[in-house]
Amino acid sequence: MLTIAVTGATGAQGGATARALLTAGHHVRALTRDPAAPAAEALRRLGADVRRADFDDRPSLDAALAGADSLFAVTTPFGTDTTTEVRQGRTLLYAAADARLGHIVFTSAAHADRRTGIPHYDSKAEIERALRTTGVPWTVVAPAAFMDNFASGWTLEGLRENTFAWPMAADRPLTLIPAEDIGAFAALALTRRAEFSGRRIDIASDELTAAGIAAVLTAVTGLPVGHHEVPLAQVRTHSHDLAAMFGYFGTTGLDVDVAALRRAHPEVGWHTFADWAAAQDWPALLTAPARAS
Repeated sequence: MLTIAVTGATGAQGGATARALLTAGHHVRALTRDPAAPAAEALRRLGADVRRADFDDRPSLDAALAGADSLFAVTTPFGTDTTTEVRQGRTLLYAAADARLGHIVFTSAAHADRRTGIPHYDSKAEIERALRTTGVPWTVVAPAAFMDNFASGWTLEGLRENTFAWPMAADRPLTLIPAEDIGAFAALALTRRAEFSGRRIDIASDELTAAGIAAVLTAVTGLPVGHHEVPLAQVRTHSHDLAAMFGYFGTTGLDVDVAALRRAHPEVGWHTFADWAAAQDWPALLTAPARAS
């Protein structure tokens, strides 16, 4: 029975990790800037100890981490910037080191250690380097592209017009993973410290081409979804960071060995894209008011 602090607990990866740990019977400290948020209350009902913690408030981190055994650490530049992400990540890691935690599992991005030139991958790589200097046993879990993003944003907007709008060629494969599998794998690493300490592991649950993704979306939505390749120049008008990411996906790609992961860690319960897509409430998603872009 471990006491594990989970940052980003009201978000996708942190929430999935917290739920997986609670299901396994561990004590979870769900760290969030807003303990009164609905997502925080949902975790509280599941048995989590919800505590306020802010990456820009070191005393709040010190209080939240005191006495914990391990930490699940997640950072993001979205909503801020990569410089802020790196600063906040270092603050979190140094607080964990000063609290003398026994293990840190940091969630990064697949290939972030390969000098991709993608800004939000490079910021993860910088935090990974800081992690290695803390003196705390560490594990880096590095997910591929998130399946969950296909139920929001421009993908969802395109589906309302029977189009899978995606900045990749139809025959280009992409490795994918849902937040649920990230959480399950992170929980595995946190509860089997000796096995995973000192390892950096790219993870994915499935691999599909853009055309294959469109075919799955056709099957689950009942709509005749056709793939439309969005020009990178169009993506770049919204985000240079995302344009760099899709440029990398479309050339180098994310070569995660899905089959090897499934063989080595079947207890994760890996989901295919079809599994994930079939579990979504597409009628509700497709009729919900579109968000302003």
